[in-house]
Amino acid sequence: MPKINNNINLKANRNRYVFHGFFLAGAISIADTSTVLPLIINFFNGDVLLVGILSSLMKGGVIIMQLWTAFKAQEHKFVISSLKKVFIFRFLTWFSVGLSILLFSGASDVIVLVLISLFLFLFSFSAGVGIIYYQELLGKSFTKEYRGKVIAIKQIASGTAGIISGGISAFILKSFNKPESFSYLFIISAIFIAISYVIFWNFKEPEKEQVSKKENNFKDFLINAGLVLKSDRNLQFQIWSRFLSYGIFLIFPFIILKAKDDLGIRPEDIGVLIALQPAGAVLGNFLWAFLSSRNRNKCVILISFGLVVLSVLGTFIATDIWYYYIIYFLLGASVDGFRLAFSNCILIIAPENKRPVYIAIQNNLSSLGLFFAIPGGIILRKFDFSYLAYFTLFVMLAGIIFSIMLKKE
Repeated sequence: MPKINNNINLKANRNRYVFHGFFLAGAISIADTSTVLPLIINFFNGDVLLVGILSSLMKGGVIIMQLWTAFKAQEHKFVISSLKKVFIFRFLTWFSVGLSILLFSGASDVIVLVLISLFLFLFSFSAGVGIIYYQELLGKSFTKEYRGKVIAIKQIASGTAGIISGGISAFILKSFNKPESFSYLFIISAIFIAISYVIFWNFKEPEKEQVSKKENNFKDFLINAGLVLKSDRNLQFQIWSRFLSYGIFLIFPFIILKAKDDLGIRPEDIGVLIALQPAGAVLGNFLWAFLSSRNRNKCVILISFGLVVLSVLGTFIATDIWYYYIIYFLLGASVDGFRLAFSNCILIIAPENKRPVYIAIQNNLSSLGLFFAIPGGIILRKFDFSYLAYFTLFVMLAGIIFSIMLKKE
């Protein structure tokens, strides 16, 4: 007789997951890498290519350790103790970004940019370990029907935190001179990161019933992972769809610089833009929750691609700051739509004993798209923003084609 696990769909776990997301998203939004980071790089005399590289480091470093972590994690019945170690490391690296700006901004722009790059990479790098454990917890702690609702509630909470963070960012940027204000953004947000981790610390982890025996070495694991990928056609389409969804990052980090060059940006404008991105996410998540709870994740993906297309088209006619408000609102909704749908889809198609492997395969291959900001910076440097926008539209349309081929749940 199978053992009954009383830690499935716990309300206390749901609350920890939601409030963790609230404080973590609020923290990251205070020093938002799509708006604040490009302005920091610009202040320290970095060019658009460096904006692309650092934006990619922040997002792309996450992929490096995932396969190795999945190799280690597949035979573990419990993972939360390992996740706690990742929490501590990520707090220290994020805090160090702000400390570096505060201590070295008067010495050398190059030193500041190198330190920012290093600590952002380490912050992102450690997430590659954490995300396997985090999604493993999510996959075994909630049933698939309940999980879509929980993810949506968490994303609504995260979006709400982002709206509040926009006001905090605007206040700091307006109250302090640069570059001290940039430093304070990271230091204050690190405090909120610490709060999010404390909330999640006592998450009640269910014991995993079906585990896979770990291969003798990492090479054998990679061979087996390749066989899994080759045998699962739906996984292949899902990877391509998610990879192309990251085409949004071809243009996203540079929209704020276009607005700055065309219209000029005040601190209050930055605060509104930071707030509107999660505001779009909050409202979008009501729709995403409705669709996901009915296993319409494919529909969520297609709508999200459509919102990105509308946002990019909007940059061609943006002659007032209000256009950018709408663009950031739509992009916020689309990013959360992609995040919810792909997070749920991989947990649905993955067998329990191979869940870490499926997560790592999808994340490692599709997350190469997180480096799209680098070719985006190259295109912008060699040509102009309109060429970058056209190329982004081409990638989005390709993503729509692959998403149409996804299997219906």
